[in-house]
Amino acid sequence: MLSLKFQRKAVLEKLYGKIANKEPILVCGAGTGLIARLEDQSGADIIVVYSSGKFRMNGHPAIAGNLPLGDCNQIMYDMGKNDILPVVKSTPVAAGVYGLDVTRDLEKFMMELGELGYSGVISFPTVAKFSGAMRAELESVGLGFQRELDLLKKAAGLGFFTMSYCYSPQEARQLAQVGTDIIISHCGLTSGGDVGAQGQAPLEAAAQRTDEILSAALAENPRVIPLCHGGSISTPADAEFVINHSCAKGFVGASSVERLPVEKAIKDTVSQYLSIKIK
Repeated sequence: MLSLKFQRKAVLEKLYGKIANKEPILVCGAGTGLIARLEDQSGADIIVVYSSGKFRMNGHPAIAGNLPLGDCNQIMYDMGKNDILPVVKSTPVAAGVYGLDVTRDLEKFMMELGELGYSGVISFPTVAKFSGAMRAELESVGLGFQRELDLLKKAAGLGFFTMSYCYSPQEARQLAQVGTDIIISHCGLTSGGDVGAQGQAPLEAAAQRTDEILSAALAENPRVIPLCHGGSISTPADAEFVINHSCAKGFVGASSVERLPVEKAIKDTVSQYLSIKIK
């Protein structure tokens, strides 16, 4: 077992304490060092680093992180080493590891991540994003969801706390069965802003979907930490509604924490400068 910066037991005990005190859990994505430093200073419970963050904060839709546009595991490794881990002082950081990566010994790779300063692993990108013929073909050649479950089990065995996005009750049950610590209902690409999804389902539908997914996980393991994410949940008020209308105990904000606020702040600031009246 690795000697990690933040031990799994301590991280989970803090989160269970927040649940007991009816305090919301907040996990934040970070695509740049500046964003990570501000999230750390602001009291985020966990920071997650994955390839989508790089694409998002470079002006592209976050879903680009699910496409073959680069080595997602290397992108995450480099972001952590060069930009994010050096500036985060007080918050555990989870690495987005792609479990379908056939080019690496992923157990050895995760040991390197622990030495780098990561304390958790989130299975991302995930094959669960795919359906239809693409998903069926991946599953048929052994590049399916089971590899991600195996990854999470290996990560836990090394001492990492483990996380996964989830798109269905069936997969929620599987994640809970292998002991995944934090399961996040995924309601789709976050809406809003310049590169967000359009036409997302209303919040009521997001709350219902969240509850169905997370209830399935909790039925398998009541110690799962259930969080919500994505789709029409793009503001603190949206997250509050879904948390209070489902069994979610907190929120994972990526686009909604680092992209949307930055878009608004930069546009507003530039507009104010351009409104200067010269006498």
